Amino acid sequence: MKLSARARAVKTSPTLALDARTKDLQAKGDDIVSFAVGEPDFDTPQHVKDAAAEAIASGFTKYTATNGIPELKEAIVSKLSRENGLLYEPSQVLVSVGAKHCLYNAVMALCDVKDEVLIPSPFWVSYPEMVVLAGAVPVAVSPDQGFKVSARQLAGRLTARTKGIILNSPSNPTGAVYTRSELEDLAQFVLDHDLWVIADEIYEHLVYDGYEHVSLASLSPEIKERTITVNGVSKAFAMTGWRIGYAAGPSDVIKAMGKVQIHTTSNPTSISQKAAVAALTGPMDTVWSMREEFDRRRRYMTERLHTMAGFSCQLPPGAFYVFTDVRDVLGKSYRGQNIDNDDQLAELILTEAHLAVVPGSGFGMPGHLRFSYATSQSRIKEGLDRLERWLKTLE
Repeated sequence: MKLSARARAVKTSPTLALDARTKDLQAKGDDIVSFAVGEPDFDTPQHVKDAAAEAIASGFTKYTATNGIPELKEAIVSKLSRENGLLYEPSQVLVSVGAKHCLYNAVMALCDVKDEVLIPSPFWVSYPEMVVLAGAVPVAVSPDQGFKVSARQLAGRLTARTKGIILNSPSNPTGAVYTRSELEDLAQFVLDHDLWVIADEIYEHLVYDGYEHVSLASLSPEIKERTITVNGVSKAFAMTGWRIGYAAGPSDVIKAMGKVQIHTTSNPTSISQKAAVAALTGPMDTVWSMREEFDRRRRYMTERLHTMAGFSCQLPPGAFYVFTDVRDVLGKSYRGQNIDNDDQLAELILTEAHLAVVPGSGFGMPGHLRFSYATSQSRIKEGLDRLERWLKTLE
């Protein structure tokens, strides 16, 4: 059977593939410490779970409006106004099956075949594959120091086919956070060249060291009309499995995204939508407590990694990842086997040190590894101890 060119062109997600491999080894009895998947180890807040239980008990288990229940859309509108300085009508909001689904809907609604989309690297692994699925062309843009791109660098990759940009701040995999002035420069570039921006803000609440999260669309009415803001409840409220994301933007684009959704998934899960209402309208104390704990883990992991031979990393100002330069390790050998690239290094760390990390090649930046600190302090210590011992065996 011959698969479609579209299916053959799309790559497997390295993060999910590694997670599956890790779970397979764990099922066989191996004690694997995983720094691979971006999933908070905290439980979903109790008031959110209570809202879901109430939804089930009351029989709220049928189809809903495809683009989200009115109660949740109103909660999203209020949230965007209160926290991001963004004013939208419910008709300008789409609720989807996770922020990833919103991103896919946006790409499908905006991109024609052979359009080009600028994607700052390193990037989340799914961005270029979504563009490929739309028949468009992902164009990686290499960053300045601090893993952020400038308008000048974007201009260097601009062509007559450029349709827009996918911008992620705080960033996966680096934790980089764009400042207000940096975003203002990017916004002007977008307006000067009549582009679209898909702004992925899923990690907005996970910023540290006095950094401020700024929504690109809040900078001016003009850039708001060119921006699709994407967010969700997965990271901030430890609701990864609930699969609720949302997008806000100009009515015509949101309507087009909704048409794509009608013919793919229909409505997001009814019960999860009720839970998301509770998350967005309820207390934020669990979010801030989780952020404080992530901050402690962030500092510990970065300090430990920075002392390991051949590893170099920056203290990330956002998200829950440390993106580590391991190029000084490449070229060394383990038991006579040369380590030529980050994929090979990650495989050896998994099989020999029983620690799961993600190679940077999947994020568009070879020679790096991504470490997630979204796991307990004790497991972080155990995993880093294993890595440190194993690195001492290299020649």
